[in-house]
Amino acid sequence: MALSRQSRTSLICFVLGAGLLFLSILGHLSSSTHYLWETFYLFICLAYVLVAHAATFFIYKEEQNLYKNAIRALLLGNIFGFGLLISFSNTTWTHFGWYLIALSFFHWSEYYTTSVTNPRSLTLESYLLDHSFEYKIAAVASWTEFTLEWFLFPGLKQYRMISLVGLLMVIGGEVLRKASMITARSNFNHYVQHIKQHDHQLVTHGVYRYFRHPSYVGWFYWSLGTQIILCNPICLVGYTLASWRFFRQRIHEEEISLLNFFGEHYVDYQNRTGTGLPFIKGYKGRY
Repeated sequence: MALSRQSRTSLICFVLGAGLLFLSILGHLSSSTHYLWETFYLFICLAYVLVAHAATFFIYKEEQNLYKNAIRALLLGNIFGFGLLISFSNTTWTHFGWYLIALSFFHWSEYYTTSVTNPRSLTLESYLLDHSFEYKIAAVASWTEFTLEWFLFPGLKQYRMISLVGLLMVIGGEVLRKASMITARSNFNHYVQHIKQHDHQLVTHGVYRYFRHPSYVGWFYWSLGTQIILCNPICLVGYTLASWRFFRQRIHEEEISLLNFFGEHYVDYQNRTGTGLPFIKGYKGRY
């Protein structure tokens, strides 16, 4: 299937932003470039970011919608690239680099996957960067906890095996969420639908055979995994409670609509398949 212009723009700009890693590779090709990279890497990275953003502006400035898409993808690519640089450098912030990779890729891939599987519902909000005020507060809280604990108890951030467990959770959650979006295709939407579309179908195959809400399961464990990567004990507890409450309410609301849409078919599906989230049973209606 041919990619739409929005898809191509997002992909190209994300890769362009992530090109920071290639600067590091080029910087290690010879002794002279290695010296330049080690001495001026901050300036080189800053110059690359500024040039990439300037080029993006001049290419897309006449088309505001494309530019808004391009600049979001570029910024997420920059964060992804910085995460890679930190991850491969000799620093005690390695695990924070893993976190930046996971965070930036999640938001970019939400948009890109939507653009490929359900372009009808694609908007700039598909990046989920403006998900909610609470989501932003949670992100800032995790950065703050990591920084303070790194400064006060640096050894707490160096438990490699714990961070690896978090990384596996992040990868597994990401794969499950994207698999659910690809499986559902046009039936997937980032927002609860209260009006049934003419082509809306009940999806029960693929990953939906195992969980009624695989995208929520993936996101739930992805979010917990990010805090395990960072070895953030306080935010891990907070994320667990906040995410669980959010998805319990979200699933309750969504299943009221699904029961109205599909009636007994959805009741049968509920009886066969759990939500996938611990201690969340969803809304039980009668037909």
